[in-house]
Amino acid sequence: MAGAVAIVLTMPIRLGLDLRGGTQIVLETKSTATTEADREATDRTVEVLRGRIDALGVAEPTIVRSGDNRVVVELPGVQDPKKAADVLGRTAQLTVHSVLGPAEDAGNDAGNNPGNPSGTDAERVLPDESGQSLRLKAATLTGQDVEGADARFDQQGGAGWNVTVDFEDAGSDRWAEVTGEAACHPAGAPQRRVAIVLDSKIISSPQVDPSVACGAGIAGGSTQITGSFDDAEARELALLIKGGALPVPVETIEQRTIGATLGDEAISAGAWAAVIGTALTGLFIIVVYRLMGALATVALLCYGVISYAALAAIGATLTLPGLAGFVLAIGMAVDANVLVFERAREEQAARTRPSTRSSLTAGFRSALSAIADSNITTLIAAALLFFLASGPVKGFGVTLGIGVLASMVSALVITRVLAEFAASRPSVFRRPHITGISTTGPVRDALLRRDPFLMRRPRRWLAACAVVLVAAGSGILVRGLDFGIEFTGGRLIEYSTATQVDADRARDALADAGFPRAVVQSSGDSDLTLRTEKLTNAEAETVTKAISELGGETEKVRDELIGPSLGAELRKDALIALGLALTAQLLYLAVRFRLLFGTAAVSALAHDVVILVGVFAWLGKPIDGVFLAALLTVIGYSVNDSVVLFDRIRELLAGKDRKQSFARLTNQAILQTLPRTVNTGMGAVLILASLAVLADDSLTDFALALLIGVGVGTYSSVFTASPLAIEMYDRGSGARPARRKGRPTEKKVPASRTERQEVS
Repeated sequence: MAGAVAIVLTMPIRLGLDLRGGTQIVLETKSTATTEADREATDRTVEVLRGRIDALGVAEPTIVRSGDNRVVVELPGVQDPKKAADVLGRTAQLTVHSVLGPAEDAGNDAGNNPGNPSGTDAERVLPDESGQSLRLKAATLTGQDVEGADARFDQQGGAGWNVTVDFEDAGSDRWAEVTGEAACHPAGAPQRRVAIVLDSKIISSPQVDPSVACGAGIAGGSTQITGSFDDAEARELALLIKGGALPVPVETIEQRTIGATLGDEAISAGAWAAVIGTALTGLFIIVVYRLMGALATVALLCYGVISYAALAAIGATLTLPGLAGFVLAIGMAVDANVLVFERAREEQAARTRPSTRSSLTAGFRSALSAIADSNITTLIAAALLFFLASGPVKGFGVTLGIGVLASMVSALVITRVLAEFAASRPSVFRRPHITGISTTGPVRDALLRRDPFLMRRPRRWLAACAVVLVAAGSGILVRGLDFGIEFTGGRLIEYSTATQVDADRARDALADAGFPRAVVQSSGDSDLTLRTEKLTNAEAETVTKAISELGGETEKVRDELIGPSLGAELRKDALIALGLALTAQLLYLAVRFRLLFGTAAVSALAHDVVILVGVFAWLGKPIDGVFLAALLTVIGYSVNDSVVLFDRIRELLAGKDRKQSFARLTNQAILQTLPRTVNTGMGAVLILASLAVLADDSLTDFALALLIGVGVGTYSSVFTASPLAIEMYDRGSGARPARRKGRPTEKKVPASRTERQEVS
């Protein structure tokens, strides 16, 4: 703990762009006829882009290669991505041309000849900086001849800002040649200019200084471009000359911009959700478990410190969904504590333990396997999110995984040390009622008094679950799924306007501006969200202008662009992640328990998935990357309930109750684990309700999905997985045919069927 506290105090955590504001651009390199867009070409592209970004003056930029042909660029504080995207996306080769003179017909642009897109070996016509069309000679130099370019301020001469260009050895001779040829023309003539062209655009066309002699040119391998530059113009020109050409073309497949105000609000709302959710959860377990609950709350605070320190130590980036994962893992830590305390209550009630401390020790030992199994299933979901998700959702997988590991340390180490120390104090030994585990609790007492046989008719529960499944799942067919832009491709822009704008008026204004298919929705008092299939940066500026005319001063608080190729890829990855999640859970449960239990649990998971997706279809909620994160989390959480239940069934099979029928034994396991299910569910609901009410709007649907998932997962483990396991067991052991012959209807569990025995 001392090390974790030291890290928290000395190492700040790195915030994602959705929390601090800025722009993220994902570029994909494309192969050409001569160059393959492989890992090596992408690495060279990264270096060129890094130089361009550095020249933009962005503080703490991040540029990394992702896979073999993608580059992820993060620009903190950049709210208008148009300029950055334009600079990063320039791919044409830098060329230097002699000017043959003004063009009489600006329409004859040799450079636009499809057979010669680069224009390096043919004459071409291009407009200069002022719009005058110039006829250019074939290129004399290319970007390969340029060694570097820098913007400098001439303080001594008073000439202001200039751009100094350095050439390679061969380029130095060619530069002397082209400037020597231009120097033979009179001052002021167009032919005395030299045109520097990038991306079929003249970025500079300076006159050769009168001091340069005809035929001699500018020698020495260096030259200066002077003019009425300001700081920004000089730096941009130097950037374009030095950056030159990218090795291969690039395409923007994803672009996200988050306003700084939205990021600050997200941090504040997420922090309040974490504080209030933790406080409510802590208060709940203190009421239920008294002293032990108070010590568990202290351990929860330690969990927060450990998780934060782990994120800071590994250099992880905390995103908005990641912040939600951080809060959600508190519920995982509560689950482990509840498991231990409920087992300790059982040991205490059985009167087999002489003291509270020995009951706690037995509780920790008995609950260990269920805690490990349930957390491993959640780690499987977190790993799939990390490897298959993209953007901020990947951060959710990281923080959820770290949170689960930290919750195990919190529950199994910190809580145990504190609880056993407190239980050994004489004052506590004399007053066992203050520990909270000396009694069985109201839920368990009620179940013991009534002893209901819930699994008397398992098929009725399966029929009821089938009805719920059909009712919810029909929403997928009737309403369809509203896929977010992550899965369809397109652009989503959210505006905050000074005055409220009616969505219908905004649609009419955008239709008049040339965007009749734009989907416009209003949210809150002054927020407007626009979604369309395809929108360039220039068209986005037109949309912003149209919204500003309606709402006055307008701020763009969020801007997301997903290319169609990436959308198709994310759809595929989502299906793969879902399939792998179900398969991985089946394999793990089959290994840890048996195939029968694994099949029953995964069938209940599929039931939960269909219901959750169907409810979102009925509600018209978007199916996006954040929903995928919630869905995989629900899978992990739902498995937890089944794991705890099946772990108890396995224990009863190995114990004194092995001669009972499997249905009776399963019913007994349900009644014994139901108090844990209720208390854990309450802890999770308090956390998720805090997220839904207090967190950012983008997390409202996330919290709603998890709340639905918690409810569905809780009942499905009891009323779907358990009846299904009974039916499969009876079919496998031949109990159903025996009923038709008049023999007993319940198959006894063989005495030899023992999988794990414990001596307490």
